[in-house]
Amino acid sequence: MEKDTTLEILKQAILLERRGKAFYKKIAEQTEHQAVRDVFEHMANEEQKHIQTLSEQFKAYHQDKKFAPKTYPDTETSHVASEVLNQKIKDKISAAGFEAAAISAAISMEEQAIKLYSESARTLEDPDAKALYEWLAQWERGHLQLLFDIDQSLRENIWFDARFWPF
Repeated sequence: MEKDTTLEILKQAILLERRGKAFYKKIAEQTEHQAVRDVFEHMANEEQKHIQTLSEQFKAYHQDKKFAPKTYPDTETSHVASEVLNQKIKDKISAAGFEAAAISAAISMEEQAIKLYSESARTLEDPDAKALYEWLAQWERGHLQLLFDIDQSLRENIWFDARFWPF
């Protein structure tokens, strides 16, 4: 059963990453703020890396019916978070604006990717497939945390501006 679904999972994963890349590029093009543009361009570039990796594995599996053994780079995104989660970006994004809506949509996309990758890693037996999907899930969790942090900051700004604090 694994062999029957592996190519479909890879196709679905590549499609998710392509949609994410297109979405992030569009947001980067449409925003008026350089700091926001930088965040979404960074996200689009990371999605391109995922597309490339998944495409390589698709080709390997399609030819040989197995994943190519590969060591995946560290998914540490804390340096990215510290670069983008600064006052500059927080000041540029209105919590009710276009960019904030994009962040909400991006959160949903990242959650969908995490679900696909986590389920694939859990259900597939091939250790190389598991390694790929666990790596991708971890990377997407980093993206999700970054987006959550920005979203939380925006919410706190609204609460502060409206003097809406529960204490």
